[in-house]
Amino acid sequence: MFRIRNLVHDIKDVPETWIFEHYCKLSYKLEGQHIKIKSLFNQERTPSMCIYTNKYNTYRYKDFSSGRSGNGIDLVKELYGLTYHQAIQKIIHEYNDCILKNGCGYESKELKQFSKFKMSSFTKRDWTTKDQYYWTQFNIGSRLLEEHNIYPLDSYVMIKDEDQIEIKGSYLYGYFKKDGTLYKIYQPKNQDKKFVKVKSYIQGTEQCKPENKNLLITSSLKDVMSIKSLKLSGLNIIAPDSENTMISSADIECWENEYENIILLFDNDEAGIEAMTKYKEKYSFIKLALLPLSKDVSDSIRDHGAKKVREYLVPILNRKINETQENI
Repeated sequence: MFRIRNLVHDIKDVPETWIFEHYCKLSYKLEGQHIKIKSLFNQERTPSMCIYTNKYNTYRYKDFSSGRSGNGIDLVKELYGLTYHQAIQKIIHEYNDCILKNGCGYESKELKQFSKFKMSSFTKRDWTTKDQYYWTQFNIGSRLLEEHNIYPLDSYVMIKDEDQIEIKGSYLYGYFKKDGTLYKIYQPKNQDKKFVKVKSYIQGTEQCKPENKNLLITSSLKDVMSIKSLKLSGLNIIAPDSENTMISSADIECWENEYENIILLFDNDEAGIEAMTKYKEKYSFIKLALLPLSKDVSDSIRDHGAKKVREYLVPILNRKINETQENI
């Protein structure tokens, strides 16, 4: 017989796996595996919402289409437009409803450690005319590619336990540090997975010049190079691992002392604007900029040409810099 003591009154007694299974409408149990589903916040063809365990072996989510992320309570809060307290009450209420309907509690299992595919090896190749056509549409030439240590790859190998996968393709590029360490693979023709992260790295930092007193943070290394191609002066330009990866407080605070201005220029879409807003809420001294053309700077150059983008971008950046400073 069902007993009232099975009901819960504290969010700590609601299994986090139940929260994700219930609100993501999963047809299977979460046991420690990482999964990818279609966004619960936006309509999309290709799944971009990841549900995964962090280093503390607790479940979290990250929705790359909207930039939202967090734990189960955050998910419910965002899904239904609730306060944190309201989200907790909703979860407890619906979890108790589930217990009443089923006549028993939810069976929570200890999470397993699932192996992940990791980078094993890669093979470089020579540049081709296809590569040239791809990069020059963004006004990125061989000098910028060489400066930022980008090289074409013939293939790369991923391994997990006894499994091994070799990926080959015409448009594969390795992003390297100056010391030759591969930190990311870029595969622009792969709509499901454009980037393979190998190591954490703030892109463009090795190319910064100490004499530049303004820091521009943009959303990708491709945008870094496209902006550099416009030959603006007085700017160091960098990019985090991704637009949805917050740069550490230690780095931001160090740059606050180093630079006269820190400006964010992320993608001109909902996810980009939301990501910039998060930075502004945390660091009031950061300035936000938007380019009202295509989704990002590199696409704007492809769609409208470098000259037009420069005509738009220079006044935008100048407005963000103190009037007493010399114009870009």
